[in-house]
Amino acid sequence: MDMAGEQPAERPVAAGVAEFQGEYGAYSFSEKLLQKIWLRGAFDRAALTTSDGVRVRVHHPGRWNLLGGPDFKDARLRLGDGPELTGDIELHLHAKDWAVHGHASDPAYDRVILHVVLFPPDPGQCTRARDGRELPVVALLPLLHHDLEQFAAEEAVEALANRPASRLLAEFAPLSPEECAARLRRHARARWEQKVRFARLRVDRLGWTAACHHAALEILGYRFNRAPMLRLAAAWPLDQWERGGVEVSMLADGEMWNRQGVRPANLPARRLGQYAAWVRAVPDWTGRLVRIGCGLPVGSLGPAAGAARRTHGLADWRRRLAGEVCGGVLGGPRLDTLVCDGFLPLIAAESGRDLGGLWQHWYPGDLPPSLMLALRELGLAGGRAQPAAHGPGQGLLGWLLDQELSDGRSGAG
Repeated sequence: MDMAGEQPAERPVAAGVAEFQGEYGAYSFSEKLLQKIWLRGAFDRAALTTSDGVRVRVHHPGRWNLLGGPDFKDARLRLGDGPELTGDIELHLHAKDWAVHGHASDPAYDRVILHVVLFPPDPGQCTRARDGRELPVVALLPLLHHDLEQFAAEEAVEALANRPASRLLAEFAPLSPEECAARLRRHARARWEQKVRFARLRVDRLGWTAACHHAALEILGYRFNRAPMLRLAAAWPLDQWERGGVEVSMLADGEMWNRQGVRPANLPARRLGQYAAWVRAVPDWTGRLVRIGCGLPVGSLGPAAGAARRTHGLADWRRRLAGEVCGGVLGGPRLDTLVCDGFLPLIAAESGRDLGGLWQHWYPGDLPPSLMLALRELGLAGGRAQPAAHGPGQGLLGWLLDQELSDGRSGAG
């Protein structure tokens, strides 16, 4: 895992963008994505230190500057036991990019108080301001909540979430429904294997119980509050929730939450209250998940979602997971997203059982509306024989992600 210290092989493709070879194909990682990670605090902020070991406490990440000059303005932070500093922050993939981009001689960067990079700097590498001062440098790669490939995949999915799916119809229209379904199954299978890999990395890093706890809170925070939920999961382990030692109202009132554009059902107080009720109802929910996971159907389950659901009793499994694991607190699309993005990949990673067929035919969850519409128009969702399912939706996303990467390569020349 990247955060364990192994750096992926990198190939620059454009200014501020690097391409890496992942286990399931190439992916790109941009400075803009790094900026989002900094803004959202999607890293272990408690362990943030400079390259020479000085602790950095971030009181405010700054205002994201999308114009010229430093990436973040008026940030507030404290270095070690020193006073609170106010100034600008510049981000790069590599520490050497500070000099390469000419910032060392540019007065627009005189107020920079911290240089944030993705990769740890080379020995002896330092960042100097125009007046010769050495600026503190922090590297985020060892502190990321996920590996680079997962961040890149999730960022691409987020970018596609509200995009019209007209391109899909033009691409798949010449294909028969059988050919279309087969192509999407291939893309979906790659997505499933990628999710299992991410889950395995999480279990290896955290252990089973903490991995489940982190995944559950992260998915409850989709899409706008994932990073704060992960910070909260690290600060408040599951055993504290079991003992009732978590004050939900206090946590929900913090400044770390994004409330703009968040529907009432997804507000932090609502989701944290659900999780507290869930843990009160089923304190040993991670153990129950293991036990139920041992009985889940494995293999392909056949090509038709409707028949698979009836034959293998997916509605009953759904009720069991909702009641026996989640205490009846969660239901609807968010429960299905929790099952498909959290439970099934975690169980598969821990047990080695192939739950890819079950994942393919599970209920769609929080699938973007444009992709659901495309599934219907392609004849892949609708009716008793072919109900909307998670796999075809993920197949569409997988196909779009491949197209995005292909377009990016051609655009980069």
